[in-house]
Amino acid sequence: QVQLVESGGGLVQAGGSLRLSCAASRRTNSVYAMGWFRQAPGKEREFVAAITWSGGRIYYAESVKGRFTISRDNANDTGYLQMNSLKPEDTAIYYCAAGKVISMADNGYNYWGQGTQVTVSS
Repeated sequence: QVQLVESGGGLVQAGGSLRLSCAASRRTNSVYAMGWFRQAPGKEREFVAAITWSGGRIYYAESVKGRFTISRDNANDTGYLQMNSLKPEDTAIYYCAAGKVISMADNGYNYWGQGTQVTVSS
């Protein structure tokens, strides 16, 4: 069982930055991949970024490549999503997720956080 809690969302102007955190509490020492997804109003949830336990493999959605950076600190069971050069179209609820293997599909993850709102004003 892995419980995830996101934080760091908020309101920012276009061109600004935010850093999302995802704190994981786990009862076992099992390794897990971590992903970030987002869902804008009226749209389906979409993949943003994912990282393996070791950090050796990282995937990004085309829409965020070069602007967002995913990372993790396994010693503190925390994942991060650094978001730079934010655009109004990045406005969404951002969710972190954990699963056994890295995936760009949301059904590849077993555990989800409650989400954190990111709003980018123009």
